[in-house]
Parts: sequence; structure tokens; C-alpha cells
Amino acid sequence: MNKINKRFEELLNQAKEIKDSEYETYIEGTGPYKHVDSEKLLNWLTKTENLIVNICGENSIYYSRFIENKNAKAHETNLILFNRINAIFSALKDDYEDGYMTSYKSLIQAEVFDNELEQAKELLNSGYILAAAVIAGTVLETSLRELCDRESLAHGKLDKMNVDLAKAGTYNTIQQKKITAIAGIRNSAAHGKTDDFNKNEVSTMINDIEYFLIQYLK
Repeated sequence: MNKINKRFEELLNQAKEIKDSEYETYIEGTGPYKHVDSEKLLNWLTKTENLIVNICGENSIYYSRFIENKNAKAHETNLILFNRINAIFSALKDDYEDGYMTSYKSLIQAEVFDNELEQAKELLNSGYILAAAVIAGTVLETSLRELCDRESLAHGKLDKMNVDLAKAGTYNTIQQKKITAIAGIRNSAAHGKTDDFNKNEVSTMINDIEYFLIQYLK
């Protein structure tokens, strides 16, 4: 279970606890009013908002609906507020689990990676082989961190993350060996060892990273 799925389950359980905390108050002449625990509700609302931003971003329909409904309207109890937000949360959970959404974070990250790899290509074509290798290597390391997050694995040095991801079944040993080779060029570049690699090897490195992103960071 990745971090996002785990958070969905945690918030689903919290929502059940909030529902179970329901109680009534009475005001003479107006009848009973139903409420839920306000502190539990605030905690749940805060975490739900953060999850929406992380998955969808602030320009999404989910975030817009959340902002429109997160405050109780006149003469409403917080139970009514909870029911509205819980409906949004349930829709988000269903769409995410059914594969109808693409992570906003992933879309932005993909654009950043594309830009950085294009920069690496331009540097390589201009003769800046070392700089191109360093930038491409940074893209690879960042992508491994993202995959570790998805698999609920700890961040670490590039080599360790590579081993952990292969053990987790994220990719096979052939891909693991390719990443090890890329990491070797990246480390040599980071230490200024320009005799350890050439322009063609860096070009292949960039192409391999592009392929890796397409295959594993969809």
C-alpha cells in the first residue's frame, strides 16, 4: 500500500469516528440540533485538504468544491458541513482508486524533468559534457525518490534506492543494472572525472533516463 492509499484509509477511518461522535443539543422552541466532535472534524478537514492539494492541486475541481463547502453556512451545524465534505472525499477516493485521475504532482514533475533533460541535451551539444551528465543524473535521482515514495520506501543514496526498488519489484534486475551504470557516470561527473566518460556515453545516459521516466513514472 503506497502513502496515498494509506492516507485514504486513515481518513476514511477518521470519518467513521467523526460520524460516531454525533450528538444532539436542544434549543427551546427550535428542536434538536445534531453535531459532531469539532476537534476531530478540524483535524480531518485539514488532512483532507492537504491530500486534495497533493493529488489534484489547487486548480482542480475537487479543491474548488472543498473551498466552497469547508465552512458552515448560516444556521448549519458542523454535522451538515461534515456530510458535504465527506461526499467530496468519497468522490476523490473513488476516482483515485478507479484510475480516473492523474496525479497533479506527477504532471508537474514530468514537465520539470522534460525541461531539465532538454537542458542537459543542449549543454551536451554545446560541449559541456560534465554539466549535462550532472543534470541528467539529478533527474534520475529525483525520479528514484518519487518511486520510493510510491512504494513507501525510505530515501537514501542513489545506489541504495536502486537496490530497494528492485527488491520491491518496481523494476527488474536488468533495469537495476542500467541505473547502476548511469549512476557511475553521474558520480564521475560530480567529482569532475571527465576521463571516465565521453560525449556518446552521456548521450546514451540521457536517452536511457528518458526511457526510464516513460516506463516507470507515468
